[in-house]
Amino acid sequence: MERIGEKRPAHLARGKTCIMTLGLLTLLAAPVWAQPATTIPSAVSSAYRGEANTGDTAWMLISTALVMFMMPGLALFYAGMVRRKNVLGTMMHSMAVLGIVGLEWVILGYAMAFGKSQGGLVGWDSQLLFLRGVLPEDLHNGTHIPELVFIMFQGMFAIITPALITGAFAERVKFSSYALFTLLWSIFIYNPLAHWVWGGGWLGGATGPNDLAFHIGALDFAGGTVVHISAGVSALVCALYIGKRLGYPNTVIQPNALVLTLLGAGMLWFGWFGFNGGSALGSGKLAAVAFTSTNIAAAAGAMGWLIAEWLKHGRPTT
Repeated sequence: MERIGEKRPAHLARGKTCIMTLGLLTLLAAPVWAQPATTIPSAVSSAYRGEANTGDTAWMLISTALVMFMMPGLALFYAGMVRRKNVLGTMMHSMAVLGIVGLEWVILGYAMAFGKSQGGLVGWDSQLLFLRGVLPEDLHNGTHIPELVFIMFQGMFAIITPALITGAFAERVKFSSYALFTLLWSIFIYNPLAHWVWGGGWLGGATGPNDLAFHIGALDFAGGTVVHISAGVSALVCALYIGKRLGYPNTVIQPNALVLTLLGAGMLWFGWFGFNGGSALGSGKLAAVAFTSTNIAAAAGAMGWLIAEWLKHGRPTT
């Protein structure tokens, strides 16, 4: 990472090796993926065999796509607030993570987050590497949706979380450094934390008969801890590590296009219906409550800001 105006150290270019590593792992996995599905036993302890409910599955497929749609929304949201010369670089942070974490999650991340608990600290099951032990007919325990759909929905959470951090160092890091940071942060921070809360670890509640005897029982319906607190704390650490921007606050840094920011905010609001509603893992009453609460909370937040600004400055602004 470097400040604006500083010369970029040459050794930071080594960060691009993480991209090459992901590509190599993908090639090595080809023989595994080529095996006939009937020869691979199911390795998902939280799954069972049965017929999926088409209504629940359809809602979860839509919710997964809605969460993915938040990524271009986040890209526009941040891009509108930086200087014009850094618009594409800032958008690249949000879009590239779809590839980096999208592969990391199926190669390694799901095994660490939802594999068999290892002392409540991390999950692990070698049969879940590259998802080779997951069969199409496996349903996620306690639901009526395919395990593959659950994996993809959780994968979108894993993808958007490191992208949220990028606002803390927008315009101030090389892409290769960001790519390496994102990969390592996902492996060593996000995956274990997801296991602690959602995968049967020590911080969440019991999820199966073979779990730990002790659980704190923390509730996290849609990522308040795993996604937002982890991203917020990490963003603060990054900002403190990098330090103040050169020239700020004496030099005013104007946003290039708040139209993009508003468009991105609308896309995020839209995607959050799937982010929260999909966390019910079905299309029943719980999803309806989460869906309704999402819009009420967003509307109240928007009006609260407008009213406060109106009272403070005499007029609301974008």
